Amino acid sequence: MRNSPVTDLVLREAPFDSPEAIALISEIQQEYVNRYGGPDDTPVVAAEFSPPTGLFVVAEVGGELAGCVGLRSHVIEGVECAEMKRLYVRPAFRRRGLARKLLVGAEQRAELLGYRRLILETGDRQPEAIALYRSSGYQPHAGFGIYAGEAGSQYFAKDL
Repeated sequence: MRNSPVTDLVLREAPFDSPEAIALISEIQQEYVNRYGGPDDTPVVAAEFSPPTGLFVVAEVGGELAGCVGLRSHVIEGVECAEMKRLYVRPAFRRRGLARKLLVGAEQRAELLGYRRLILETGDRQPEAIALYRSSGYQPHAGFGIYAGEAGSQYFAKDL
């Protein structure tokens, strides 16, 4: 049922270059094109999302691919943090609490990987993402990466 809470969620690790991940990342990039006029140009290497310093997780609901989230190592001011990338929920699964479950799962997995801080970058044309991060205890953070200093980029961090 649409908008009913997700109760049959399975989170499983998958390679960043797996068919499931590629399909979801392609959808995310199209979302960026729709919202911002172009894809996210942040350089990424599949190996960054592999243990022991990273991971990529796909979410399945009722056996259907529903979303994803990735973690990779990022050093800021000499401190190694987990950077969250590609938190995404397919439109058919939105408004059911799945993004929050993916976020909590990413935080838990970051802790298991030994990280004490999670950082992320998002854009001002994703108000639902900004609301999720703020309501989950994320605080504004200094910019980093290729979009640091760009109008519309927003950065958040949370100590784990």
